[in-house]
Amino acid sequence: MIAQKPLYNRFMNKSVIVIGGGPAGLMAAEVLSLRGVKVDVYDSMSSLGRKFLLAGKSGLNLTHSEPLEKFITRYGKRKAEIQQWLTDFTPDDLREWARGLGVETFVGTSGRVFPIEMKASPLLRAWLKRLEEAGVEFHLRHQWQGWDEGQALIFAAPDGITRVKADAVILALGGGSWARLGSDGKWIGTLTQMGAEVAPLKPANCGFDIAWSEHLRAKFDGSPLKSVVLSFGDFQRQGEFIITKEGVEGSLIYAASAFIRDEIEAKGKAIIHLDLLPDKTKEQVIEKLSKPRGSRSMSSFLEKALGLKGVKVALLHEFISKDDFANAEKLSTFIKALPIPVIAPRPLDEAISSAGGVTFESVDENLMLKKFPGVFCAGEMLDWDAPTGGYLITACMASGRVAGAGAAQWLTNK
Repeated sequence: MIAQKPLYNRFMNKSVIVIGGGPAGLMAAEVLSLRGVKVDVYDSMSSLGRKFLLAGKSGLNLTHSEPLEKFITRYGKRKAEIQQWLTDFTPDDLREWARGLGVETFVGTSGRVFPIEMKASPLLRAWLKRLEEAGVEFHLRHQWQGWDEGQALIFAAPDGITRVKADAVILALGGGSWARLGSDGKWIGTLTQMGAEVAPLKPANCGFDIAWSEHLRAKFDGSPLKSVVLSFGDFQRQGEFIITKEGVEGSLIYAASAFIRDEIEAKGKAIIHLDLLPDKTKEQVIEKLSKPRGSRSMSSFLEKALGLKGVKVALLHEFISKDDFANAEKLSTFIKALPIPVIAPRPLDEAISSAGGVTFESVDENLMLKKFPGVFCAGEMLDWDAPTGGYLITACMASGRVAGAGAAQWLTNK
């Protein structure tokens, strides 16, 4: 747990600038300020934590209660690196940290962890108050422009260009989604010029385009598709999502989005499969479909025999032929594994988060840029991604702690 007062005095004449006032930047500021380092946080927006607040608009999902071994697997190709972050700041530690701010949490039915009040604003207010009491100063509406020839940081501020120097810098600039909240990816050019390797930003936890017919687009835009199993490669999960006029979005789609996105990037297309009746076996479906239909319409028959109706039946009509509807074996195959071709991910700015960013090869174990000593990176601007469910916020905060502790260590050895 983080102590509530400065631990050391050896940093009293040292200063660190944190650029970015989201969870990663604020956590880095906390780690440093509690060691007695003078910390100034700069942010381009008129208030702090805007993406954090929006993420908590319908309930702040702080973390997840599943065992740490399983939790770590959610980070895919970067699970080894992020496991190191989580060693010092586990999901349980995050809950204890929130309790230290006076925010109690609970575990929802899905295993996700929320503040009892559900909202993000009480936690953020308490956090900012504690940081201010620890001596952290905030500078809003300061857009970072890079460095000048004398290695001073340049900010475009309301009163004009400002130049500031510090003993170390922590960049927590976010990814490229939700640019209106400050994560606009404009930092990429600056860091690339410095010699950092930056992977292109890509949408994560995003929706996808599908070439719906005009009929389905007009009639079922906004319709929820509940209790289905989505399969794609090794991914298979039950849940729900929403049909949109452009394609699909929602929690189940977001969970599979990294796999679908990478397949489209590699092959130009992807095909997901939906089990529309996960509570019935194929044999049970065939048995129901083999009974005489009589004078009933196919839609009426499917509803009576299997409980299939609405958007699920519309999806069957969208992708299978009339002849297949007349064949119980073929129809049952499609009901249990309906192939849906996916064209492309929705634009980056619509995504909940982004993949890509500063590569792990460009930073050391303390998240310091190898080619720019004293400059650290944290949060979503690093090249990793994770599904929704508390994994994003947890790892962002944990990375902020690593960068903050790394900056303190670097100042000690400087």
